[in-house]
Amino acid sequence: MATVPALTQLHTVSSKPPPPQQYPLHFLKPTSSFPCPASPSRSLPSSYNLRRRRLTPVSAVASVKENNGRVVRTWRDFASLNYWVVRDYYRLVDAVNSHEPHMQRLTDDQLAAKTLEFRQRLGQGETLADIQSEAFAVVREAAKRKLGMRHFDVQIIGGAVLHDGSIAEMKTGEGKTLVSTLAAYLNALTGEGVHVVTVNDYLAQRDAEWMGRVHRFLGLSVGLIQKGMKSAERRRNYQCDITYTNNSELGFDYLRDNLAGNSEHLVMRWPKPFHFAIVDEVDSVLIDEGRNPLLISGEASEDAARYPVAAKVADLLIQGVHYKVELKDNSVELTEEGIELAELALETNDLWDEKDPWARFVMNALKAKEFYRRDVQYIVRNGKALIINELTGRVEEKRRWSEGIHQAVEAKEGLKIQADSVIVAQITYQSLFKLYPKLSGMTGTAKTEEKEFLKMFHVPVVEVPTNLPNIRKDLPIQAFATARGKWQFAREEVEYMFRHGRPVLVGTTSVKNSEHLSDLLKEWKIPHNVLNARPKYAAREAEIVAQAGRKYAVTISTNMAGRGTDIILGGNPKMLAKEIVEDSLLSFLTQEVPELEADREMLPEKVLSKIKVGPSSLALLAKTALMAKYVRKSEGKYWTLKEARSIISESVEISQSTDIKELQRLVNEQAEMYPLGPTIAIAYLEVLKDCEVHCFNEGAEVKRLGGLHVIGTSLHESRRIDNQLRGRAGRQGDPGSTRFMVSLQDEMFQKFNFDTEWAVRLISKITNDEDIPIEGDAIVKQLLALQINAEKYFFGIRKSLVEFDEVLEVQRKHVYDLRQLMLMGDSESCSQHIYQYMQAVVDEIVIANVNPAKHPSTWSLNKLLEELVSISGKLLDGLSSGITEEALLDSLTHLDDMNSVDINNFNLPNLPKPPNTFRGIHMKSASLKSWLVICSDDMAKNGRYRPAISLLRKYLGDLLIASYLDAIQESGYDDAYVKEIERAVLVKTLDCFWRDHLVNMNRLSSAVNVRSFGHRNPLEEYKIDGCRFFISMLSATRRLTVESLTRYWSSPLETQEIYIS
Repeated sequence: MATVPALTQLHTVSSKPPPPQQYPLHFLKPTSSFPCPASPSRSLPSSYNLRRRRLTPVSAVASVKENNGRVVRTWRDFASLNYWVVRDYYRLVDAVNSHEPHMQRLTDDQLAAKTLEFRQRLGQGETLADIQSEAFAVVREAAKRKLGMRHFDVQIIGGAVLHDGSIAEMKTGEGKTLVSTLAAYLNALTGEGVHVVTVNDYLAQRDAEWMGRVHRFLGLSVGLIQKGMKSAERRRNYQCDITYTNNSELGFDYLRDNLAGNSEHLVMRWPKPFHFAIVDEVDSVLIDEGRNPLLISGEASEDAARYPVAAKVADLLIQGVHYKVELKDNSVELTEEGIELAELALETNDLWDEKDPWARFVMNALKAKEFYRRDVQYIVRNGKALIINELTGRVEEKRRWSEGIHQAVEAKEGLKIQADSVIVAQITYQSLFKLYPKLSGMTGTAKTEEKEFLKMFHVPVVEVPTNLPNIRKDLPIQAFATARGKWQFAREEVEYMFRHGRPVLVGTTSVKNSEHLSDLLKEWKIPHNVLNARPKYAAREAEIVAQAGRKYAVTISTNMAGRGTDIILGGNPKMLAKEIVEDSLLSFLTQEVPELEADREMLPEKVLSKIKVGPSSLALLAKTALMAKYVRKSEGKYWTLKEARSIISESVEISQSTDIKELQRLVNEQAEMYPLGPTIAIAYLEVLKDCEVHCFNEGAEVKRLGGLHVIGTSLHESRRIDNQLRGRAGRQGDPGSTRFMVSLQDEMFQKFNFDTEWAVRLISKITNDEDIPIEGDAIVKQLLALQINAEKYFFGIRKSLVEFDEVLEVQRKHVYDLRQLMLMGDSESCSQHIYQYMQAVVDEIVIANVNPAKHPSTWSLNKLLEELVSISGKLLDGLSSGITEEALLDSLTHLDDMNSVDINNFNLPNLPKPPNTFRGIHMKSASLKSWLVICSDDMAKNGRYRPAISLLRKYLGDLLIASYLDAIQESGYDDAYVKEIERAVLVKTLDCFWRDHLVNMNRLSSAVNVRSFGHRNPLEEYKIDGCRFFISMLSATRRLTVESLTRYWSSPLETQEIYIS
């Protein structure tokens, strides 16, 4: 094997190694410190044994340090706040345990009836705290009966942490999914709805079906939101007591609801759509995804032909000569030479010419060239550039980069350019989840970001103790001078583990890296599975993860964060049983043949131990196969491959929620009808028994070998992501080990300008072989310092994004609340809005043309009347002849002669009286409120003629409103039609200006950064200008709304098609 020469070469590095205290850096090969016994079938070279002896003193020192560290950590934990918080929760655990004997004696019906009892007690004045312990005991007993799983005491603590609105940090494999049932059930009793938010559709569906059995058994309704659902189905699911969804679907539903044209299109629980949320993998959702706001875009009229031209120009430009690159924030800057060459190539005098703008297209083309790499940030499939989520490794087909970046990538790849987009609605995940009155989350890695959770969301992090002690061994980080050395070493480590039968999980950061390592393993004929964004791999995700803990299994994954399936040592018996059933029955259910992967010959089925299926299982499978074949032929049922797999999946689901005796009864009762579903379910349960025995025995053997070994091939930009990968090993007290390898050529070192020259020089002084790794305290401290700096940098980005979004958040809340009031409110509230708009528009016109400190003869009365006529359409045609500049001036000068004012029937002296439409208590009340607002606001400055201005505002406002109501009355349309028109105009006008406002605010956020060169705070500048933009937007919205309505009712037949869709 290729490992032997490598080990022999290592022996020549130093014939007499120095004492460990003299050098902080030690050279190691992968066979030097693995907690893995030698295989009895193959002897190791003598150099390996020699190396093991030489490292014995170092290992002993490390062992002493580790034991001392455990003592220190124990005392530190004892003195920490978390220790006392957890200790306090044990009082609740004792209370829950005290209820358990009583719950065990209840029948299923009596246990389910507890839900109605709890709701009655809440209605009588008790609080959730009063029933918490008893409710948790009910859920524990229900889970034991329906799932065969009983909540551990530490899981009870986790549920209490969630209920208290905190983040529960629970290690991988500790049962977070089961924990969520406790808090979800308790908070759903109020009837206000609970959202359990996961990171993808697969996990949402799995949890809704799996954990939903507990909730449905207890009488709660369970909903599921999935991509592609229709509005009616979404609305029905959001009305359920507990709704499972993923973070993006939740955010987009909220945004879409605030773009809906009428209340019938709303899907969430308005007017209070948010009550309590449990966010799974909360750090991934709120922190990792926090840098990217959710956007809904509409098509813009930008010329798509510019993108391919800009891509060709970008190919001409050379980095370092024509432009500079800043990897840290993904920015490019053209040099003078670059600007000249680009202008010459494009035949333009100015890249930034407003009439012929090329700068944005060229800059985007350069960004696509430098920062957006195929098989890293995106893949090309079916003529489209599809984004790869860097955190989960999954393809996001519906997502597109904004601001022309996606079009630039399409031009680079020679794909069809899709239409440019303009932002219609946007929100960050931080702002979205702040809408919940109570927010909680669970994850395996949150403590390192506790300060951010507290500062941004006011949510503390509580570390929940593990049910069994963690015995995983985290081996020292190894650093390489070159990437070649790192990949070669990773291959040797995988090969060593594979020889001894230990399962291996290798984490990579991109599709490209995962396939590079796969090619290296193929050269050495090491069977393995690959899990990345490629469709042929992603489709087998559940199967691959289910196999990852088996003996001899080697799995390469782009990112295991959010995969949602624990790697069980020995294999997942349920998944393996389902595979056996599918392999046995699919050929009888459908004529379609499953597509085999191109790399099938490299998959590890040949080396994995074969599961022994017992005679009874084989007999049931044969019986089921014959029944499937008969049903397909005799009844003429032809299922597709997808439908056949769906039948098996549904049957497996039935087997998990139905007793075996009940299934047997169904088979007997429906014998003449060939009950295929129950028969498959029974066969699955029998096969499952064989798989459980096999997985248990194989798992015990894998544990003896050392458990799962995890290899990280580079450090991430956050320690938390690395810890997620480490957490895949050593679940629930299992043995395991982890090893991280980094190369000084890794992207992170270049991105943050980390000085690696010192390490390269150090390696060259010690040895001529740059492929040899170094490890030790010095390198670990440097790497951790780099990660901490990266965390601080990205925290700064998220903090800045949140601070800027807080400005928009206030404005968004105002607009969305106003919009929902228009959609959900009664017809009277819409009318009142229109009257307020009309008075406000009149006020703005008056204030802009008068001066309270000067005589009315100096006012711009002619301009005032022209603006009034322009917004009123033809409504004032009959009255405008009597309201001239001279008549208005004469009336204002005689106001002093008035002794009293009748607010409900007010008009200025010698001017036309408004139509008498202010009849009824509601209209008189509105008139009085309008007058009080005019008298109390500060729109008009103080001066001698301020009372005259107030009376003028009142008169003209009443005149416009009364003329509007008079025109509606003369039109003859019924009230329902009138209110429909009013609501449509209000909503569409608001949407139009809000969309433009979002574009302006995004441009402003980019522009204010330049002002920092003038020693001005960009955030303060953004707040000031953003407030000014918002006030202008509201003013323009009111004016256009009034103009549209007055023109419509002046000639309703001419403009009817404009507003009725």
